[in-house]
Amino acid sequence: MSLASRPRCDATPAWAALAAHHRQRFDGADAFDLRRAFAEDARRFERLSLQAPHVFADLSKNLLDERALALLLQLAAQCQLESYRDAMLGGQAVNNTEGRPALHPLLRCPPGAAPAALQAEHRECMKQLDAMLALAESIRAQGRFTDVVHIGIGGSDLGPRLALQALQDHARPGGPRIHFVANMDGHELAAALAALQPARTLFVIASKSFGTAETLQNARSARAWFLQNGGQESDLAAHFAALTARPEAARAFGAGRCLTFADGVGGRYSLWSAIGLPVAIALGAAGFKALLAGAHAMDCHFASAPLHANLPALLGLLDVWNRNFHRFASRCIAPYHHGLRRLPAYLQQLEMESNGKRVDAAGQPLAFDSAPVVWGEAGSNGQHAFFQMLHQGTQVIPVDFIVTREAAHELPGHHAKLLTNALAQSRALMMGQAGEDGHRHFPGNRPSTFLLLERLEPASFGALLALHEHRVFTSGAIWGLNSFDQWGVELGKRHAGDIEACLLQGHAQGMDASTAGLLARLR
Repeated sequence: MSLASRPRCDATPAWAALAAHHRQRFDGADAFDLRRAFAEDARRFERLSLQAPHVFADLSKNLLDERALALLLQLAAQCQLESYRDAMLGGQAVNNTEGRPALHPLLRCPPGAAPAALQAEHRECMKQLDAMLALAESIRAQGRFTDVVHIGIGGSDLGPRLALQALQDHARPGGPRIHFVANMDGHELAAALAALQPARTLFVIASKSFGTAETLQNARSARAWFLQNGGQESDLAAHFAALTARPEAARAFGAGRCLTFADGVGGRYSLWSAIGLPVAIALGAAGFKALLAGAHAMDCHFASAPLHANLPALLGLLDVWNRNFHRFASRCIAPYHHGLRRLPAYLQQLEMESNGKRVDAAGQPLAFDSAPVVWGEAGSNGQHAFFQMLHQGTQVIPVDFIVTREAAHELPGHHAKLLTNALAQSRALMMGQAGEDGHRHFPGNRPSTFLLLERLEPASFGALLALHEHRVFTSGAIWGLNSFDQWGVELGKRHAGDIEACLLQGHAQGMDASTAGLLARLR
C-alpha cells in the first residue's frame, strides 16, 4: 500500500468532527477540566489506563474525553492506519522517497515468526545477528582488548549509548570498558583516548553509509593516534572493526572485521542490528536476545491489538490530538530513572527526525503542524531546572513521566522518594493551587502521561523503545508523512562541504554576507 495514496487526515470527516468537538468542549469558560472529570467519573483511571508488554500506561491525566477518543479512533480508521501498519510490518516500501521498506521490526523477529513475504530477508537478518553475537562473545572471551571505542553519531550512537546506560546493572562482569565518541569536536575523542593503550584498544566504526563526515573524521583521527602511539599498519585490521551497510568502504579504510545490516534499517532504528555490538559485548548474547524479545513483544502487540487497546497507537493518536487540536508545541520527557537520563535525546531524534516534516509523502505541503519539540531531563533533576515553567509558564506542555516500580540498587529510602516525586509532580500539574496572589497561583489542569515498568531490564527496555517507535509511526501515518527519510539532515552536510573549502582556502566566494563575515572572524 502507498502512503501517498491514503486519505489526507485533514480531509476526513473525523478531523472536522474533532475540530468541532474541541471548540465546543475544550474552549471557553466552561472548558474541560481534569479535576472535574475525575470527580464526575469514578472509572476514568480504569478506562484510560492500559497494560502492554512490559509497560503500563496511565493516560487519564490527559485533556481527553470519551468523545475525543472515539473520534480519534475514527480518524485512525479513515486514515487506514491498520492497513498501513500491516504494510510496514509486511515489508512493503513505506519509505517511498528512497524506495525502501522499514525492516527494523524484522531484526527482532525470532525464527519462525517472520511474515511469509520476508523469509529471505529474515534469514539474512538472523545470519547478521549470529555474526554480531559471535564477535561480541569472542571479544569478551579473548581478553585481548581492555577498551572498546564505539565511534558513530545520531542513531549509530544514541541507541547503543542509551542502552548501556540503561542496562548497566545487567552487564556481565569482566568485559572490556566501552567508550562512546560521537561529536566531531575533537575534545570528546581526545578525552576518550587519553587513558587508553593502543595495543589493548578496539575501535568500532559505526556508520550505515560509511560516509558520515563526523564519524569518518573521528575514525581517521583514531587511526592516526593508533599509528602514532606504537600501533603498526599491519595491526590496523585487528584493531578496527566496522558496523555498516557499505563493507567495501569500511575495508578500504582499513577495518578488518565488518558487520553488515540492510539498507532498509534506518539509523535511528539500528540499535537492533549490528550497531548494537557494544551492547552485546556488555550484556552477552542472552542479554541482547532478551532486549530483542522485549521489542518483539511490543511489535506483536502493535500488530494485533485492536486500536482501542493498542498502546502505541493510542499514544500516537494522543500526540495528534495534542499537537493539532490543543496546539501544544512541545512535549517534555521526564524519566525518573538515572539509567534513562539520555532517553530524551534518543526520543528527540526518533520523533523529530521521523516526523519533523512540512510536506506529506506525496510531497504536498501540510496545512497543519507535525512533530512537536521533544525535550526533557531525568527526574528529579528536572524539578530544579524547568518544572517551574511546566507548572506556571504561559505554555501548556504535556509531560511523559517514566518510572520503574523496582530499583536495581539497595540504598534505603531513595527509590520510594523518587517515585513519590514523580507521582507528586504529575498530580501537582493536574491539581494546581489557588493562590491569593499570582505568584502563588498554579492553574493546574495540565496534562501528563505516566508510563510504568516493573524494572529496567533488557526486555522492558526493548519494549519501551519499540513502543515509542510505533507511537511515532502512528502519528506520522495519521499526518500522511514518510517517517523513514530525513532529507533535512543532508542539506546542512552539503553546505558544510562548501564552507569547509572556504575556511581552509581563505576565501568566501559564493557565501552570503553573514557567513562571509563569520569566516573572516574565524580565520
